[in-house]
Amino acid sequence: MSLLATTYMGLMGLQASLRLPPGPPELLASSSVPKQPQPFDLAQSSIIAAKALESTSTLPRNDALPRIADRSTHRDLLRRLNPKQTTDHLNAIISIAPDLTEDLLSSVDQPLTVRRCKQTGRDYLLCDYNRDGDSYRSPWSNQFDPPLDEAGSGGVGAGGNEGAGEGAIPSERVRKMEVKANEAFDVYRDLYYEGGVSSVYFWNLDDGFAGVVLLKKSSPQGGNSEGVWDSIHVFEAIERGRSTHYKLTSTVILTLSTAGGNLGEMDLSGNMTRQVEQDLPVDNDDSHIANVGRLVEDMELKMRNLLQEVYFGKAKDVVGDLRSIGSLSEGARDREAQRELIGSMRR
Repeated sequence: MSLLATTYMGLMGLQASLRLPPGPPELLASSSVPKQPQPFDLAQSSIIAAKALESTSTLPRNDALPRIADRSTHRDLLRRLNPKQTTDHLNAIISIAPDLTEDLLSSVDQPLTVRRCKQTGRDYLLCDYNRDGDSYRSPWSNQFDPPLDEAGSGGVGAGGNEGAGEGAIPSERVRKMEVKANEAFDVYRDLYYEGGVSSVYFWNLDDGFAGVVLLKKSSPQGGNSEGVWDSIHVFEAIERGRSTHYKLTSTVILTLSTAGGNLGEMDLSGNMTRQVEQDLPVDNDDSHIANVGRLVEDMELKMRNLLQEVYFGKAKDVVGDLRSIGSLSEGARDREAQRELIGSMRR
């Protein structure tokens, strides 16, 4: 076995992998040393693992239990593979179990993809919430690309499908809020991220509305270090007279890699999810934009602080235990001298 090691930080869900121990990790950290043979190819391993689960996708569908087991099994597999290659692994599993396509696409968070709106020339982000087959709705023009033959309004698709996707576009009232939310988060993105792309999508619910706020920022290409931040904030707003109950589920997908000189290569990639529920007062539709913006801003601040203070600190400790820049013999002498000094002070 090479210098690659695995460490499971049970409390915080931090893992260093090429080998992954049992347990649903929250954040996966992958560390590699240059010129060391890789024990296996991760992309190929996902195909092999997916084939091993093929039997679960062919179980009888007489009740809901086998289908639930299928979904949880495949999602559990994805949590144990390199999150940097989630899209490749997901496509491999879908090719083996195509009947789980919609379930997996709607439940597995993937890195966001950027597309340019043909009508407005502005970039927007793709996700399952603005998708209908191979078409995606632009928040700037409210049009699908490629165009759909028929699309419903009011959050109901042409086939009677409620909510996001499936050819659905929001009602006039919700669409107006969607436009204002895109303008507000475009300013938020510029102030906090100093670049990147943002998109907001709303859709109707029976007792309110729901939406998703997407933010993506990538570091400049060509340097010794690269990084991509994807944040996905899905919320529900249940209107109750002069107050609204908000439920927010936020996911951050982070990829960081560096390679340079004698220090070798380092690859940290993973995702983290948090939830919050809160009742807030509402005077008009503009209040919804302010409330959602406040919830997203507070959640992103908490998650950034958690990543910086906890996960990166633990990852630094793991890497420090795996490798040493200085001489190992000198380090051993220093530790021995420290022990002797402590021993003499106790006498």
